[in-house]
Amino acid sequence: MSMSIASYAFSIPSISKCSDEAIQERANMALVFERYKDRLATLPKEKGWITENLYLYQGFWHQSSRRISVETLMALQDTFKAHPTDIYLATLPKSGTTWLKALVFALVNRNLFKDNCLSTHPLLVSNPHNCLPFIETEIFRDTPTYTDPHSLRLFATHIPYTSLPQSILDSGCRIVYLCRNPKDVLVSMFHFANRLRDKLLGPLTFEETFTSFSKGVMPTGPYWDHVKGYHKVSLEQPENVLFLTYEDMKIHTASNVKRLAKFLGFPFSEDEEAEGAIQRIIRICSFENLSEANKHGNFREDIPNDAFFREGKVGDWTNHLTDEMSSILDEITKEKFHDLHISF
Repeated sequence: MSMSIASYAFSIPSISKCSDEAIQERANMALVFERYKDRLATLPKEKGWITENLYLYQGFWHQSSRRISVETLMALQDTFKAHPTDIYLATLPKSGTTWLKALVFALVNRNLFKDNCLSTHPLLVSNPHNCLPFIETEIFRDTPTYTDPHSLRLFATHIPYTSLPQSILDSGCRIVYLCRNPKDVLVSMFHFANRLRDKLLGPLTFEETFTSFSKGVMPTGPYWDHVKGYHKVSLEQPENVLFLTYEDMKIHTASNVKRLAKFLGFPFSEDEEAEGAIQRIIRICSFENLSEANKHGNFREDIPNDAFFREGKVGDWTNHLTDEMSSILDEITKEKFHDLHISF
């Protein structure tokens, strides 16, 4: 059922936090980490990318003691309550998450900012991750936006499908999944991890990162299992799960934005299309505009805004992978995605 943009209330998260709120968030994080430390100690672990270790939980590797972490996942599974009207954007890290957040935020809120000039649009004065939060990070707030029962709740997540809180799986809500070529995910994650990695751990080499990725050991990986989980349910429940690829989004942006808007319940009218509304959304959410707006400042104290805007290109892997590395990943992907018809 389509929703009227003009009449449907949507709660826009605050794009700035006072120091008191940040302090309280850190205190809440500490409580969660303490609550699950005994369970963490029982989990298998491997060398981490950003943090010292990754921990294996329910078949997937997760960081610890971070906002997006295995402890956060456990807490969400224990407490999170989904609504049937919720919309979740699911991705692996570095699969186009920032772009998808921007597109969906702009689509759902396009009437609220219809008369705003580009320079004052929320996406162009703040990081897209501030405009559309992860459920993993919202859990630490004293008054998380997901507790508002009167507005459309719009969130992102890196959680694998089979590990989502049961209330999400049972809710009948809508999920958009964005998948990206594993080679570009590897390269983008390598650069991102080295920017955020604890300096005491030393830099990652591309060779060791490639080896870990090939074994499936990456934050919220294995890559292939994460993709397959959402792809499977998109075939079984196409009315609830929309499966997109970053590469197709790049090539056929306008048609995919139109398709995305319809799936979300906010289709473009004929008048909107004639007035260029689709192209306006695409322009607002372009890599050039978003990266320019995030050249300075920090998303959080430990993450600079520009860390989310390195290249945004398709095929950057050709500048990093050897022919042998490329062949190895091709073989793994061919085996894992056999008969899935996922094309990059």
